[in-house]
Amino acid sequence: ISTVVQQAGGIDNSYSAAYWPWLQTVDPNSGQLVYIPASTFIPGVYAFTDGAAAPWFAPAGLTRGGIPTVIQAERKLTRSQRDTLYNANVNPIATFPGAGISVFGQKTLQVTPSALDRINVRRLLIFLKKQISVLSTQVLFDQNVQSTWNRFKGLIEPFLANVKVQYGITDYRLILD
Repeated sequence: ISTVVQQAGGIDNSYSAAYWPWLQTVDPNSGQLVYIPASTFIPGVYAFTDGAAAPWFAPAGLTRGGIPTVIQAERKLTRSQRDTLYNANVNPIATFPGAGISVFGQKTLQVTPSALDRINVRRLLIFLKKQISVLSTQVLFDQNVQSTWNRFKGLIEPFLANVKVQYGITDYRLILD
């Protein structure tokens, strides 16, 4: 655990996350049991979260953080070990009797405490930026006049209102000047 904490401590980035320990699964080529890094399962957890809820929901916990294709974790972490990892911005993979194996944290590797030290917030901002960028192509190269601004607002307002209804944001203000 100290090695994992030390390695993660050398990264300060809200676009990355660390998960531990390694997980056992069946190698599809050989049929043998193998341990692989937990990060290889995380895209599946994110995809499940997106399908079951939305990118701004935490890809963690017993509801959205389960990893059903895992046979077992390399080690079963104690509560104290999970806390040590989480405090060091490493998302622990927890084993719960009767509930299976789950991601039990959603921190990015950003060191400075802020909203961006949470995976769901970073994923929300990535989603918003991408969607607004796509919508904005409809007014790209149009004149920089009030009618263009109004058309842009007409595209973005319903999108942001929908994200708000789905608990992605609590409030917003769209300012064009």
